[in-house]
Amino acid sequence: MNKNAIEKLFWSIALPGFGQLLNGKFLKGLLFIVCEIFFNVQSHFNEIIRFSFNGDIHTSIEIADYQWLMFYPCFYFYAMWDAYKEAGGGKSPYAFFPFVFAAYFVTVGVMYSASLRLFGFLLGPVFLPMLFVLPGLMIGFVIKKILGMYQG
Repeated sequence: MNKNAIEKLFWSIALPGFGQLLNGKFLKGLLFIVCEIFFNVQSHFNEIIRFSFNGDIHTSIEIADYQWLMFYPCFYFYAMWDAYKEAGGGKSPYAFFPFVFAAYFVTVGVMYSASLRLFGFLLGPVFLPMLFVLPGLMIGFVIKKILGMYQG
């Protein structure tokens, strides 16, 4: 496992663009940071996080701009994948699948976050999408493994 690539992946999790900056891709890194700030402001994501962590899920749903919030998962996971790959990770065939499927599943989680209840609890636009990461990653890894078996 490439420790350098894992480091860049984790910095990109902290903030999209940081991994690119560490990889020496300054223009791309700055572009990702600007996009992150833009999507964050447009979707009201920091406020959504604040209300969600303080237990006010209904307010987080009310202030969320879902048209912008739905950009977040694909952008976020692409930035992670890009930083990881540029640092030398993801060399195996279909290595991008876990990132792609996590992005898809988190986007679905965002779409249903205002109404889907789990065990009677409304989790909202932060916690429900976070729960959708794991099944997305798992399905991505399984499909990667299956397709890898048929790789010539």
